[in-house]
Amino acid sequence: MKLREALRDAAGRLEAVSETPRLDAELLAAFALGCDRNALLLHHLDGKVPQGFADLIARRWASEPVAYITGQRDFWSLNLKVAPGVLIPRPDSETLIEAALAHFGPQAPRTVLDLGTGSGALLLAALIEYSEATGLGVDRSAEALATATENAHRCGLAQRAVFQKGNWAEGVDGSFDLVLCNPPYIEAGCTLPRDVVDYEPAEALFAGVDGLDDYRVLAPQIGRLLAPSGCACIEIGHDQGESAAALFRAEGLSVAVLQDLGARDRCLIVRHAP
Repeated sequence: MKLREALRDAAGRLEAVSETPRLDAELLAAFALGCDRNALLLHHLDGKVPQGFADLIARRWASEPVAYITGQRDFWSLNLKVAPGVLIPRPDSETLIEAALAHFGPQAPRTVLDLGTGSGALLLAALIEYSEATGLGVDRSAEALATATENAHRCGLAQRAVFQKGNWAEGVDGSFDLVLCNPPYIEAGCTLPRDVVDYEPAEALFAGVDGLDDYRVLAPQIGRLLAPSGCACIEIGHDQGESAAALFRAEGLSVAVLQDLGARDRCLIVRHAP
């Protein structure tokens, strides 16, 4: 059997557990071959099925996320390490980087804070865009901090990124031009796909009965962290544009809601009121 036939069969099998079965199969085949997906599609489809490919498909069929199987995930322009115990970066979160770029224009921020940094995806993406900036990532998970630190080295940003353990902004001093945050925002008891709920850390997903618990902690903290002309870009669930924004407005802050590429509310842009 050639690889193209094995990919077709694997994709058919994965339809039961994945919304992107063909993509998953191709990524796992590329991983088995030790190449990227583009090289796979250009040079390997008529070659032999790589050793171990069937085992990788079996793991995905059992709902294990592709990112945990391969140990990596692309985010923005970066290739990041990911591992069980650390939330997998998602394309929706790139909306926060787009919001920052639009807010600052040519006036690049010099200091960046990432609250709940996880893998370090948001902080490192910002530092790639702003070559003169330095950043601080905060997380209460030692496992996340270890992964973020490794990713900073992986991306050549270890000299500009510092990580520290903490619960949101507790113990963080000073003000920052750009604050980034992707907090948990899923309602407790919400039904999620198996590859999310069975594998990713619950503490990075769920936030109380209405999904707003962590915004209630963050809202009183953000004002003191923002430089006078700075902004905070905070991820929200698609139905939380008004409910989450109201918590920050109650603290006297100005809030705008930005949609993602799917036209869903995705990001709060929080600033000091004029």
